[in-house]
Amino acid sequence: MNCKNCNTALSNLINYCPECGAKIIKKRLTFRNISAEINEQFFNIDNKFLQTFIHLFSQPEGVINGFIDGTRKKYVNVIQYFAISLTLVGIQVFLMNTFFKEAMELDPNMFGPMMNPEANENNPFKNIKYEDYNNYQSVFYVLSVPFSAISTWLAYWVVGVRHYNFTEHLVINLYYSAQVIIINAFLTILLLCFEIDFMLISVINSAIILVYFFYVLKRVFNTSTLITLAYFLLVMTAFGFVFFILMIVLTLLAVLVASLLKKMGMI
Repeated sequence: MNCKNCNTALSNLINYCPECGAKIIKKRLTFRNISAEINEQFFNIDNKFLQTFIHLFSQPEGVINGFIDGTRKKYVNVIQYFAISLTLVGIQVFLMNTFFKEAMELDPNMFGPMMNPEANENNPFKNIKYEDYNNYQSVFYVLSVPFSAISTWLAYWVVGVRHYNFTEHLVINLYYSAQVIIINAFLTILLLCFEIDFMLISVINSAIILVYFFYVLKRVFNTSTLITLAYFLLVMTAFGFVFFILMIVLTLLAVLVASLLKKMGMI
């Protein structure tokens, strides 16, 4: 008998391939077998996803530092976990666009003249819709991770805490981002079901993002509350600085491209 995944010769006495680690399936495919496997993978309290989700609350340093130090089997891989979170965002977007469309409409009175088309015919905000942002949430989440990783790496590098390289900072931010994405996706739909104001939900989600980020930094870097607060504020400053530099670069590129197109007579 050979492994169906890597074709390694196998003994009839073993249950897992010694080469690739795949489980050896000896039974025919039946509905009962499929049901048991689904239960084991997704609903069992001992499955990797639930363990990863729970331990990112109770011991985030165990999950994150464990992955960085080489632990790969105990928890969900960081890329897979982030991919799962983006999948849940897709489900959230579908539910919001299907069942909670009215809840996402911004109230013009809340923002005053900025969103009042009668006050300003050329107002760029008059046609703003949260739905336009909502449909591209996954893209925004993916793009935010490198900025967050650069910010934490830069902030800790400045103060001399350099035992994590940039790639390891990327792992920290991927796990952190995936966790808050999952929390926000579930919490948003849950609160919308109880007709909670969407702006209030956004404020709650923002608070969770900041508080959990502080908590992760404290646990992963094993620092006191006061030191963590100082590092947290430095990371926020670094994030603003990185974002500002990006805006300058994009503006210069836009001006350069426009100038080239004008010289070519295309505009």
